[in-house]
Amino acid sequence: MPIKIAVPKETAPGERRVAMEPSVAAKLVKLGVEVLIEKDAGELAHFPDAVFADARVVDSAAGLYAEADVVLKVAPPTEDELRQMKEGAVVVGFFHAHRSPSLVKLMQERKITSFAMELIPRISRAQSMDALSSQAAIAGYKAAIMGSDLSCRFFPMLTTAAGTIRPSKVLVIGAGVAGLQAIATARRLGAIVEAYDVRSATKEQVESLGAKFLDLGVKAEGEGGYARELTEEEKAQQQEALAKFIGQADVLITTAAIPGRPSPKLVPASMVEGMKSGAVIVDLAAEGGGNCELTQPGETIEHNGVVIHGPLNVPSQVALHASEMYAKNLFNFLSPMLKDGEFAPDWEDEIVAKSVLTHAGEIKHEPTRNQVEGAQS
Repeated sequence: MPIKIAVPKETAPGERRVAMEPSVAAKLVKLGVEVLIEKDAGELAHFPDAVFADARVVDSAAGLYAEADVVLKVAPPTEDELRQMKEGAVVVGFFHAHRSPSLVKLMQERKITSFAMELIPRISRAQSMDALSSQAAIAGYKAAIMGSDLSCRFFPMLTTAAGTIRPSKVLVIGAGVAGLQAIATARRLGAIVEAYDVRSATKEQVESLGAKFLDLGVKAEGEGGYARELTEEEKAQQQEALAKFIGQADVLITTAAIPGRPSPKLVPASMVEGMKSGAVIVDLAAEGGGNCELTQPGETIEHNGVVIHGPLNVPSQVALHASEMYAKNLFNFLSPMLKDGEFAPDWEDEIVAKSVLTHAGEIKHEPTRNQVEGAQS
């Protein structure tokens, strides 16, 4: 009997994405599994039930979980959702385990096998599974749109009967996936773009998009494509060098986030007060507290004439394409584990071994295990 892969309706406040789209459902069925989807699960992402021709629509979450062998989620499951799952079920999605050790403990107790999409290693073989990158690209695109929307200035140069309007100057801090997409989008909108990253390896990528790379003399190459944490001396040097460029920016987009840790504070209040009136800060690191000292996550405020926007769950604002990209990431991750309609992961595979959070009553991810067991002792 083939396994049943189930997709529930997301319950997290404001979450519009869904972990499935029609073409992925069809591909899964071709691999010999049955796909179940909760009624109206894709409604907010503009995937009505009727488009899932290859899936079976289930009326309730309880009915779905009662049958599910593998559950695909976007946001972390709630404790109630975990209790409805069969003991020994598999769940795949974003977990951010450091924020919710009680969920990890419950999955351990119920012998649920969980795979965290944010733990997939950033190796070339896993690029097509990298959901952090696919969703970050959406956030970067949207950040430039938000910046232009909140700004009191045009982005492109305009020549009009009333004279010539000079283009806006956009500064992007952090040239990861989100930052590069923000640069590309701001350039397409006609702005002059500068960018800064502590990883000097990003210089070529920034310049290939038509932006100017700021070399401030602070370098912090880290593991897995991320930047390492700066020393206090390096932070001071960075802030001093950045102050001049931030003061000239019409729109500042910050994207510097470290998974599992608070976002580094790169823009103190004093720097905001040095910005021109009408300038805008779009802080994509708001989920982790923000790169700007004054950012209020989920809020848009004004300080000394500067608009500071701290958006949360930005990919959800582009729900259809975000869901489509995420569902394809899930398929690329799961398909090697599906053999003749059965779920058969290769536990020796680096991608499987590094992304598994809990399995067979054990917490497999060492940092999470140390956090949960440390909290109990």
